Amino acid sequence: MEKLSYSIGLPGGAYCAGSARSAVRSLLTRHGLADLCDTAALAASELVAGAYRFTPDQELVLKIRWQFGALRIVVYDQHPAHASPAESEECRRRRSRGMWLLAAVVESCGGDWGLTPVMTPMGGTKSWALLPR
Repeated sequence: MEKLSYSIGLPGGAYCAGSARSAVRSLLTRHGLADLCDTAALAASELVAGAYRFTPDQELVLKIRWQFGALRIVVYDQHPAHASPAESEECRRRRSRGMWLLAAVVESCGGDWGLTPVMTPMGGTKSWALLPR
C-alpha cells in the first residue's frame, strides 16, 4: 500500500464536518482502504463536529494516517487552555459525553478514541480515533 499520511486545514464552520467526510472517503478510496470509508468518514465527521461545538468558526487541522495496520484520524482545535486541572477535566468530560456516536462506532470495530489537551501555552485539544482494519 502507498503511504497514507495527510494533514488538512479546515477553515472552521458548520460545513467542515461534511468536508472532512468527503476528504476521508476520497483519500481512503485512492489508497485502497475503501472498506474503512463508512466508519472513517463518520469518525472524522464526529471529531470535527465535536471540535466545532467547542471552538466555533475557528480553524481546525484534520490528520489522516495509515500506520501499523490501523487508520488514525486526529483533529486539532484551538480550544483555550483552562486555568486549572479541574476545569480541564470537566471540559474533557463534557466533550466526551457529546461523542457517544463516535464511541459506539469506533468500539464496535475494535478501535479506540480519546481527547487530550494540547500542551502548548495557547491550549488546544487533540481528539482522535484509531480504526483497525
